[in-house]
Amino acid sequence: MTEVLFYHLQNTPLERVLPQLLERSLERGWRAIVRAGGPERLDALNNALWTYSDDSFLPHGSREDGPPEAAPIFLTIEDENPNNANVLFLVDGARPTALDGYERCVLMFDGRDDTALSTAREHWKVLKAEGHDATYWQQNEVGRWEKKA
Repeated sequence: MTEVLFYHLQNTPLERVLPQLLERSLERGWRAIVRAGGPERLDALNNALWTYSDDSFLPHGSREDGPPEAAPIFLTIEDENPNNANVLFLVDGARPTALDGYERCVLMFDGRDDTALSTAREHWKVLKAEGHDATYWQQNEVGRWEKKA
């Protein structure tokens, strides 16, 4: 079964947290998929990954950027894994569908958004019922992650 991590964002926006987690994934030698809830959000994340830091670069792309298998980080709104990723990041309401083939799935949601919080709770129930090893992490006041469940 795929390890599933829920990241409850409280104080830091997705555009600052996601690049850090993607860097850690690449350091492990993993390839990643970032699945967003819609095309506008995907474009915004693409731009954020290009500009998040002057000191580093995250090699990423989408279908418009060339062959997906060439991208260590692939951005999409579809349920696909064309770059043979090890880890799946679900953001902005993207649904966890088929998790087979991934070592890890990371669901990130804004805890200040009631709809996102409710959706995350629904995903938690479904994934636990399917037998996935799910853990829940919440940001504290200083931005560190604390395991809550």
